[in-house]
Amino acid sequence: MDRRQFAKSAAVPLATMPLLSWAQERIVEGKHYLTVSPRQPTRDPKQVEVLEFFAYGCSHCNAFEPAIDAWQKRLPADVLFRRIPVAFREVPYVLHQKLFFAIEMLGLVEQLHRKVFIAVHNERQRLEKPEEVGDFVAKHGVNRARFLDALNSFAVATKAKQATALTAGYRIQGTPSLGIDGRWVTTGSMAGTNERSLAVAEYLVGAAKKSG
Repeated sequence: MDRRQFAKSAAVPLATMPLLSWAQERIVEGKHYLTVSPRQPTRDPKQVEVLEFFAYGCSHCNAFEPAIDAWQKRLPADVLFRRIPVAFREVPYVLHQKLFFAIEMLGLVEQLHRKVFIAVHNERQRLEKPEEVGDFVAKHGVNRARFLDALNSFAVATKAKQATALTAGYRIQGTPSLGIDGRWVTTGSMAGTNERSLAVAEYLVGAAKKSG
């Protein structure tokens, strides 16, 4: 999902050594990434933060999910990866924001996050109403009432508002986009492909570590 078709190509494999070499040799500010101004807050100053701005309704995010999920799992301990659901319009994306944060709050990311993409894009489930979300989670063995309580909680609503603020602060125009340490943002269209955006993100993580 995007405003200007940011992500042209979906990633399949992880960033490889040739891609890392490409990033190190050819990375150009203003072309492969943009500097964020003002700098955005991060959760922990002792860690370099990487944000994935995504939307469940975004076909590029759906295709990118296996690659970025595998990539984030091999990040070192001093890099904090966070998923930030984006809502460019009210329906259904605000509910989808809350859906993700309820999944996260209940510790169900591994169990349900990818399955939401599959439901929306492969099974053509709309998930536009809380009742539909309740049916979806119950189908996958999650207590419906407990999940809907989380979905409608103040904590989840607060996280959705914070996600919207970060989306604005990073000036996100499309998904998927990657924000690095409150300082930079890159996308598949800037890097050339979503696969290369991971290489650019790794390059910028290294730059953040060097500059402190």
